[in-house]
Amino acid sequence: MSRCRSVMIGVLLLAVLVGCSRPTTYNQRIYVFGTLVDVTVWGIPEDQARARVDELAQAFQGMHTAWHAWRPGALGDLNEAIAQGRDVEVAGDLVPLLRQATDLYLKSDGLFNPAIGRLIALWGFHKDDPLDGRPPPAPEVVATLVSSDPGMDDLIIEGNRVSSRNRDVQVDLGGFAKGYAVDWAITSLRRNGVEHAIVNAGGDLRAIGSKGEQPWRIGVRHPQGNGVLAAIEVQGDESIFTSGNYERYNEHQGIRYPHIIDPRTGQPVQGVTSVTVIHHNGAEADAAATALVVAGVKEWPRIARQMGIDRVMLVEENGIVHMTPAMAERVAFQGQRPPVQITPLP
Repeated sequence: MSRCRSVMIGVLLLAVLVGCSRPTTYNQRIYVFGTLVDVTVWGIPEDQARARVDELAQAFQGMHTAWHAWRPGALGDLNEAIAQGRDVEVAGDLVPLLRQATDLYLKSDGLFNPAIGRLIALWGFHKDDPLDGRPPPAPEVVATLVSSDPGMDDLIIEGNRVSSRNRDVQVDLGGFAKGYAVDWAITSLRRNGVEHAIVNAGGDLRAIGSKGEQPWRIGVRHPQGNGVLAAIEVQGDESIFTSGNYERYNEHQGIRYPHIIDPRTGQPVQGVTSVTVIHHNGAEADAAATALVVAGVKEWPRIARQMGIDRVMLVEENGIVHMTPAMAERVAFQGQRPPVQITPLP
């Protein structure tokens, strides 16, 4: 007999691994990056799969330490040096992250901006702990920081030495590092002979291959409830990343302040509940999902085109769903179909 095996994949996605459950499926859960990372490997002996995933777990812990913006580590040391107006030699594996983050910052017209760590901290979103209902920061304090215009293009990278033209830059890779780590993990698994796997970091994932003759079937969680909004089948090599404003937020005197900050205003983004993208690269998908939330209903098609993302689903707070034609071909809504607008990219 066959049986269905389902795996809850965290914050914004539900992955249902559809097919015949066999002993060659191996799953391990790792807590890192402030979230649960699920690694599922199919088609190789369990002892080999366990060894490969154990290697990933060790590497993930090293990345988490090195890339944390406020704790001791490579990125924390860089931020301290920037605040003091000096350059610093950083670990070699941090430089590619900074370069790719800068490239995505430029492609997004600055809407994906890891340099606004000070703004993130100002709103209290720099902590792993639940938010405490604190009042929002004073408008004049936010305005002063926004006026200094910190951006990734302020960084000066010369070999492994990094400095900044702007002391208000504080690099926070939280909207990008998980995607980069997922890409690294898939590359590592492939290098070690794994052809079929899912690496899911807190609801954002990259899948390769398939589960036997069946595709990986991914459920996109409904941003206004606990159910599934839509299902997407993945077979081959694709990443699905979602950025949303409905699970991590601060609420003060009945007003909700989501954690995604618009770098142009210094204010939490309102009006968009979530953005889901499908792309071949996890880091690019991760950054794009955040940028498109910030872009909002009017600007997301232009920013998606600039970032090379052709499969996008944006959900407004009023429940209206916007999709590119390419995404509409892949999405199967579950339950009652929401109002949908199909928007070609310019």
